[in-house]
Amino acid sequence: MNMFKELQTLCNLNGISGDEKNVRDYIISQIEGKCEYNVDPLGNIIALCMGEKTPDKKLMISAHMDEVGFIVTYITDKGLIKFAPVGGIDPRVVFGKRVKVGEKGVYGVVGGKVLHHLESDEKQKAVPFDKLYIDIGADTKEQAEEYVSLGDSVCFDNSFITMGDKLKSKAIDDRAGCAVMLDMIRHGVEYDTYFTFVVQEEIGLRGSTAAAYTVDPDYAIVLEATTAADIPASEDDKRVCELDKGAVVSFMDRHTMYDKALYSLAFEIGKEKGIPVQTKTMVAGGNDAGAIHKSRGGVKTCAISVPCRYLHSPSCVISKSDLQSVRALAGELSKRIFQL
Repeated sequence: MNMFKELQTLCNLNGISGDEKNVRDYIISQIEGKCEYNVDPLGNIIALCMGEKTPDKKLMISAHMDEVGFIVTYITDKGLIKFAPVGGIDPRVVFGKRVKVGEKGVYGVVGGKVLHHLESDEKQKAVPFDKLYIDIGADTKEQAEEYVSLGDSVCFDNSFITMGDKLKSKAIDDRAGCAVMLDMIRHGVEYDTYFTFVVQEEIGLRGSTAAAYTVDPDYAIVLEATTAADIPASEDDKRVCELDKGAVVSFMDRHTMYDKALYSLAFEIGKEKGIPVQTKTMVAGGNDAGAIHKSRGGVKTCAISVPCRYLHSPSCVISKSDLQSVRALAGELSKRIFQL
């Protein structure tokens, strides 16, 4: 399958942290017969793809299945749905957005106090989550409860579209990493490789903590999406990374000091193979590497990310060429890593 088509399929699935079943079921359908796998008690998929060679060390390549979203916390007498965020979501991107609620997939719209009722200071601020609600068209609590229950998942409902050479969708973080891993599995690997599709990254790197303990790797490559602030309002040193400049390799973030040999090797491979590679220029954010590199006795870890505008929003934007660069770099690094 074309990797961009795969990404579209993955992004159109709903799976907030702790409720990744739809994504997991699809991934399993794509890897069955291609590798050995099991699903652990947290819901991680731990797959072993056999290659032409069996190395004396273990490599784990990882991406998370979950996306940011919301969870239902209360239903008012008027049938309005109160909710809390699941993962780091900027409240500015929430008001007025269409969402899908619960297992029955009922549609709703996020609303709040109307504009002409706002005080002057409120107009300058994002509406906090506790002042927002979801309107599903119900008139009473009883009507709403026919479709929605406390604890139900809520996901952004937004179409995957192509904009020239760019792709826009919800959940690109980190269905992009999942799409790259599925492509690697389909095309086969040179060395035996563990692929872990993990859960609950957005609420504290929980799935990767368990998966890394189980696999006990010597090396890890984390495939992610990372913030691109390549917009006019950002100064050069605050842009983090930029679309159309290739795969992003980090030297440090808030959770990880990355292995220097792997960091250097990634750029060396990029130069040798003509793969565009760029540095993440701010020590910010984090990903599953934060849990993986500290697992057991320690794991040499590298993060390769696709630069993404408007991360954790209904409209993430990436470049096709950058996703291809991530795929190419991950493939080459997975071969060269055992030569260190």
